[in-house]
Amino acid sequence: FKASRCFSHSSISDHSTTSTNSQCAAKRAMLSATRKSSLSTALRAAGFVRTHCQVPCGIFDDPARVAGLKEDAATVRKAMVQINELSSAGTPIAVNQATRWVMTKEDHANSIISTVSAYMLCQRVKKEVFETQAEYEQALVAHHSLLTSATKTKQVVDVAACDALDSAIEEVGKMYTK
Repeated sequence: FKASRCFSHSSISDHSTTSTNSQCAAKRAMLSATRKSSLSTALRAAGFVRTHCQVPCGIFDDPARVAGLKEDAATVRKAMVQINELSSAGTPIAVNQATRWVMTKEDHANSIISTVSAYMLCQRVKKEVFETQAEYEQALVAHHSLLTSATKTKQVVDVAACDALDSAIEEVGKMYTK
């Protein structure tokens, strides 16, 4: 993979404040007129979707994405340690802090899942970039392992799940940081 990066955001319509009935009718007409195009293209054209750049723009920064995965994984690990420490205290403030750490752990695990899904699998892992079918399948398995490891960290507070996540990130990271 070559290194590059791009974010592109289309606007999100707020029907409660910016759309009138005529604007809604115009959007419905535009959607109807674009039946032959893809649903995502029609929705994007109508201003309903905010997505990461999938133009394709050709601008990616793979090492930065891998570094972000590692940072998210470190945050998940710290959250687990904090949750385990705070859960034994039993005070209202400890419960509050533990809850905040749980939310942080969820957010960072979700960030990993999102990056692997929307960036790596959807934009970077394409059959045509691999020399053989076996290499392509190995890449898919490695990415799936990373997704399931991230999901597991959401379900437990055992740092062994973080070890598996770190290992999966290292394995996938090799594909992006050669």
